[in-house]
Amino acid sequence: MKKIINPWIGTEGYNCFVCCPTNPIGLHLEFYEDGDYIVTKFKPTHDYESWQNTLHGGIQALLIDETAGWVVCRKLQTNGVTSKMNMEYLKPVSTLLDEITIRAHITKMMRNVAFIEAELMDADQTVLTRAELIYFCTPKFRADAEGFPGCKIEGE
Repeated sequence: MKKIINPWIGTEGYNCFVCCPTNPIGLHLEFYEDGDYIVTKFKPTHDYESWQNTLHGGIQALLIDETAGWVVCRKLQTNGVTSKMNMEYLKPVSTLLDEITIRAHITKMMRNVAFIEAELMDADQTVLTRAELIYFCTPKFRADAEGFPGCKIEGE
């Protein structure tokens, strides 16, 4: 896996709850490229519970949605917005786990629409949550004109 360089670090006003390393209440996640997939890891804690020892479904959706956004940034070199997200909660996600993995990849493109599949897994690679997302992507020429900084991996 290759670490993705966060292109927004140092940008005025950047304070993403999920990926900004300086957000005092943020998750500070980093993202990696692994072939066609974008991957991140997260330590679920009691702070993000719904039911006792169970990761809140909204937090799971947040993690999946953010990972899909990084797919668009890295793989398509543009930005975009989530249009639709269909979540399938297969098994409870325990907040007692040491770590969970979230990964996502593009399954189909139709003009500026990306279809993305994502999974949230435990350490044994058991899929606990699955999602299908539709992302409206900004045309690259427009994103570039609006200052999209590009999304590179370390050593690139």
